[in-house]
Amino acid sequence: MFVTGRFALLVALGVIPVLIWPSGWTVLAWVAFAFALMLLDMLIAGPTTALQVTRAKTAPIRLGEHTTTTLSVVNTSGRRFVGRLRDGWQPSAGAGEPADPTRREARDPGFYADLANRWAEFRRELSGDPHQPGPESNRQDLVVAPGERQFFSVGLRPTRRGDRLAIRLTLRRYGPLRLSGRQRSLFLPGSVRALPAFDSRKHLPSRLAALRQLDGRSAVRTRGQGTEFDSLRDYVEGDDVRSIDWRATARRRSTVVRTWQPERDRHVVLLLDTSRTSAGRIGDQPRLDAAMDAALLLAALASHAGDRVDFIAGDRVIHKKVRATRRVNLLNEMVTAMAPLESALLEADWGLLGAEVARTVGQRALVVLLTPLEPAAIAESLLPTLAYLSQRYQVVIASVSDPELDDMLAERSDVPSAYRAAATARTLTQREETAAVLARLGVGVIDRGPEDLPPALADHYLSLKSRGLL
Repeated sequence: MFVTGRFALLVALGVIPVLIWPSGWTVLAWVAFAFALMLLDMLIAGPTTALQVTRAKTAPIRLGEHTTTTLSVVNTSGRRFVGRLRDGWQPSAGAGEPADPTRREARDPGFYADLANRWAEFRRELSGDPHQPGPESNRQDLVVAPGERQFFSVGLRPTRRGDRLAIRLTLRRYGPLRLSGRQRSLFLPGSVRALPAFDSRKHLPSRLAALRQLDGRSAVRTRGQGTEFDSLRDYVEGDDVRSIDWRATARRRSTVVRTWQPERDRHVVLLLDTSRTSAGRIGDQPRLDAAMDAALLLAALASHAGDRVDFIAGDRVIHKKVRATRRVNLLNEMVTAMAPLESALLEADWGLLGAEVARTVGQRALVVLLTPLEPAAIAESLLPTLAYLSQRYQVVIASVSDPELDDMLAERSDVPSAYRAAATARTLTQREETAAVLARLGVGVIDRGPEDLPPALADHYLSLKSRGLL
C-alpha cells in the first residue's frame, strides 16, 4: 500500500470545513472521510500480481558505455492496469542514464540530492500532472490494457567494472482517484557485465606502425639470442665473416652471407597481481584497472607481432587464466576474464604465482609482472621468486605509480606540506633503491602513471624485440 500527494492535498483541504465549523469533531470527521476514500481507492485499485514482468538478457559492454535492459510487461487480468514501475539496480550500474550524453544531468548521490528528487516527485503528484519520464528512465508509467504486452527499456551506464546486478523491481497500481494504491516489490534477476574500458587502445595504431617498421628493417648481420634465419644475400664490406654461408658460396661462386631477424612466435606471459597492493586508488580508478589497461595494449601488440600470449591473474589463488590462443579471440577472452576480477585484501603468494608461470611456459619467454613497486612487499615475498624467474625468462615489472607524489614533493609552502614532501621523498628514494636491486637481478622496471604505463610498456616490448632479446 502507498499514498500519493493527492491524499495529502485532500487532508489539507480539511482546513476549509474546520474554519466554517470549528470543532474537534469536524477535524475527526474530515480525517475519517479522507482515510475512507483512501482505503476505498486502494481496494478498487486491484492486485499488482495481475502484471507479469520478465527481463531479457543484457549483453556485456565496455565500462562507461551505454546499453539498455528490456522489460516485458503483460497484463493477465481483465482490467486496465494503471500504475508505475521502478527498476532498481546497484548505484554503480547507472540505471536510468540516457543514451545521448548531452541529455545526462549531473547527479549527486548525496542525501540532499535524493531529498530534492523526492520533493519534485511529490509536487508532481500533488498537482495531479502525469509524470513524464525519459524513454530510458528506471521509473516508467504503466497503462496496460487487458491481455496487452508492452516493452520498456531502462538505460544502463556502468561506472564500475564487473557484474552490476539488479536489486528489485517495484510495481505500483493506482486507484481510480489516485489517492492511494497497492505496491509490490519482487526480485527480477538481471545483470550487466562491464568489461575493462581499454582506453589505451588509442596508442595501438602508432605502436603497430612501429612494429611494421621493425619488421621491415629487422634483418641483422649477426646471429644472436632470439634471432632466426631470414635470407641469403651477397657479401658487402663490413659484414661479419662468421655469417658467411660457405655452401651457398660454393654453389654461387660468389661470397654469400646469412641474415637473421628477430624470432617470431615468441611467448609473452602477463601476470596480473590482484592482491592488496592493487586495491589502492589512483585518481578515480584502482591500480588494478590501470594494470589491466596496460596488459590489454601489450597483448594486442604482441598478438599482432605473431607472439603467443598467456594471461594469469591471482594472489593466493589463481583466479583467471587465458592460454595462448588465436589472435582474433585473445582480447575477447582477456577482457571477459578480467571483468569480474577484484582486489583481495591479502598478500600475494608469489611462490604459487611463479610456479604457475613455470608450468605455463617452459622455454625462453617474456614475463611481465603487473604489480605495484612497493618496496616492503617486494622485499618480503617477491625477491626470491624474481631471482628464480630472471634466470629462465626475460622479466619485466610494470608498476602503476601515483602522479600526485611529484606534486606533493614540490609543495612545501607550510609545515604540514613540508612533512608530506619529506615523506614523499623517502618513499621515492625507497622505490628507486628497489628498482636498482631489481636491475641487478636483470629485471626491467617500468614505473609510470596510469596514463603513461600502457604506451611505456608497449615501447619496452618493441625495444626488446628490436634487440633480439625475446
